[in-house]
Amino acid sequence: MTIHIKACALKDLCQLQEVSYETFKETFKDQNSPENMKAYLERAFNLNQLEKELSHIFTQFFLIYSNHEAAGYLKVNTNEAQSEEMGDEALEIERIYIKHKFQKHGLGKVLLNKALEIAVEQNKKKIWLGVWEKNENAIAFYKKMGFVQTGSHSFYMGDEEQIDIIMTTDI
Repeated sequence: MTIHIKACALKDLCQLQEVSYETFKETFKDQNSPENMKAYLERAFNLNQLEKELSHIFTQFFLIYSNHEAAGYLKVNTNEAQSEEMGDEALEIERIYIKHKFQKHGLGKVLLNKALEIAVEQNKKKIWLGVWEKNENAIAFYKKMGFVQTGSHSFYMGDEEQIDIIMTTDI
């Protein structure tokens, strides 16, 4: 299996949108109403929204490929791009998503290591993320990777308030 990570540019916008839709639906469609899924997907992953995020100076997206097929992506934020005020010494992993058929092949760890590399390059002291309290597989993965629960915040799936656990690790 050949693995390759590529920084996203505006020319990758449509592919990023496609991977975003597919991975989010695969991960959450069974636990959420079709109406709330549709509302969230249309708000979070429309081309204008993704272009705005991709163009933000403190946000970076990376696509990961397995055997030349897009398998998932990573989104990291620093400084004021973070979804919570965590300070200038923190890097947020806002999204790590891997298509189901590529899960359990170490790609999530590769993307997490990419985030760690960025944090070290930028002299950050900690990495944090929010993960849905019902996403047990992701929580177990992050714990295995050294993250600990440090708080929680609200996440809105359409009109439904859900709770994300905030997990943090020091670098």
